[in-house]
Amino acid sequence: MFWSVISAIPSATLLGVEGRPVSIEVHVANGLPTFNVVGMPDPAVRESRDRVRAALVSSGMPWPMKRVTVNLAPGGVRKGGPGLDLPIAVALLIAAGELSAECAEGMAFLGELGLDGSVRPVTGVVPMVGAMVSPEVVVARACAREAALLGRHRVRPVGSIAEVVACLRGEQPWDASPGRGVGCGAAAVGGGGGRGLDLADVRGQPVGRTAVEVCAAGGHHLLLCGPPGAGKTMLARRLPGLLPALPAEVALEATNIHSAAGVALPGGGLVEQPPFRAPHHGASMVALIGGGSAWMRPGEISLAHGGVLFLDELGEFPATVLDALRQPLEEGVVRLSRARSNVELPARFLLVAATNPCPCGRGAADGQCRCSPAARARYRRRLSPPLLDRFDLRVIVSRPDPGMLLAGPPGESTAPVAARVAQARARAAARGVRCNAELPAARLDEVAPLTPAAITLLEFKLRNGTLSGRGLHRVRRVARTLADLAGDGEVVSEEHVCLALGLRGDVGVEEAAA
Repeated sequence: MFWSVISAIPSATLLGVEGRPVSIEVHVANGLPTFNVVGMPDPAVRESRDRVRAALVSSGMPWPMKRVTVNLAPGGVRKGGPGLDLPIAVALLIAAGELSAECAEGMAFLGELGLDGSVRPVTGVVPMVGAMVSPEVVVARACAREAALLGRHRVRPVGSIAEVVACLRGEQPWDASPGRGVGCGAAAVGGGGGRGLDLADVRGQPVGRTAVEVCAAGGHHLLLCGPPGAGKTMLARRLPGLLPALPAEVALEATNIHSAAGVALPGGGLVEQPPFRAPHHGASMVALIGGGSAWMRPGEISLAHGGVLFLDELGEFPATVLDALRQPLEEGVVRLSRARSNVELPARFLLVAATNPCPCGRGAADGQCRCSPAARARYRRRLSPPLLDRFDLRVIVSRPDPGMLLAGPPGESTAPVAARVAQARARAAARGVRCNAELPAARLDEVAPLTPAAITLLEFKLRNGTLSGRGLHRVRRVARTLADLAGDGEVVSEEHVCLALGLRGDVGVEEAAA
C-alpha cells in the first residue's frame, strides 16, 4: 500500500544583507531509503542531510527508513548556510509522525544542528528573522537576543533538538523570550572605533584638526597627506568621536549588515554609534567592496555604512581596488551582479584616507627623498584623478613642532568640537539632508548663496582650469559647512570659499612629492 506525508515549516535564508523567506517542505513516502534536498540548495544545505540524521539519532529519535524529499520553496531562489538544519529536522519529525502538525503552527525555525543534537547560532539572524511573518521564532539560545532586536516576534531560545521536541510536545515550557534591544554581550568589532579617544591628544596640527571637524560636520571625504609620524592616523581615529549617534533607520541598516557579515553586535544590540572600519592595504576587491561566488558577503564599505572607512597607506592599495570605490562614493550603494543573483548593499560612508607623499615617506620637500622619479610616478598613478576628485578635503599634515609636542598646551577636547558638529548637522537637517555633503547641486543657489566677491573668486578658479564643475559643487558644500560651524548665517562669504579652497588644496601624491 502506498503511504506518504507532507509537512511544511517556515524559515529564512540570507542573500546579501536581506533575509528571504523559505518554506521547508518535507515529503516522506514508501520506497528505498533516500534523502534528497531540492530547491537550489548550496553545499552547506545539501550537507544538512548528514547533520540532521546524526542530531536526531544522537538525541534518541528514530530516523525514517523511507524515501525523504526536502523541497526549499520558492525553487528559484538560491538557499545557503546551515541555518535550515533545525526547520528541516522539525519538518521531518512532523512528516514521520513523531510530532503533530498543530504543535508547530504559527512558528518559524532557524538554527544549525550539531552532531550531538545541539542547536548552534548562525550569521545573519537579524535580517532573516525580519523576513519571517510567523509570530513565534525558534532560534539558538546564543543568538536569541539578537533575534529579538526587531521586537516583532516572540523569540523561543533553545539549546538542542531534544529540547525543541519536548517543548513542542508540551512536556516542558519554553524559555522566557529575551528582552527587546538587549545585545549578545560582545563588543562590536569595528564599531565606534574612535570612542574614548580624545582630540586633545593631537598637538601642533591646527589645519588637520580643522579638517577633521569640517569632515565630521559636513560629511565630507578627507585625504591626509604627510610623512610617517605626523599624526594622520591619530586624527582619523578620533573622527568617530565627533559624529552623532546613528538615526534609527541607519542604525537598523548597519545592524543588518553586521549581522549578515557575522560581526559581533555591541552590548546594546543595535549598532547605534557610527562604525569605524580600517582594513589593511592588502585587502582584496571582494573584501573591500563585497561579493563572492556562493555567498554575497558585505564588504568593508558596507560594514562602514553610517560611519567611517579609514584607508591608511592609501598609496599601497591596488589601483583597481581604489577605483572600485568611486561609484559607491557617489551613490551610497553597491550593486553586485552574479549569474544567479543580484543584490544591492548599503554603502553610505565617510571616507578618510592617509597617504605618504612618496614610497619612502619623506617627500621631496625636505630634500631627503630617496625614491627615483620612476618610483614616484608609479606611486602617483595608484591614485587616479577621478578618485582624488571625490575628496572634498585634501590636507598636507606636516610634522609638528617639537616644542608643541613636548611642552605645548593640549588642544581642544572632543566634547566641545562634537557640540559644534552637532549644531552644524542640525542646520543641515533643517534643509532636509543629514549633512551638507548630501546637498543636491540644484539646491546650492538656494541654501548656499554666494556673495559677489565669492562668485568672482570661483569664476577665476573655473576659468584657469584649477576647478572642475564637480569640484565647484564640492567647494560650495564645504563652504556651506564652514559657515554653519561659524554660525555666520545663510550667505556664504569669500572668506568661507577661500578656506574651502585651501582645505581642498591639490595635495595629492603628485604635488606633495614633486
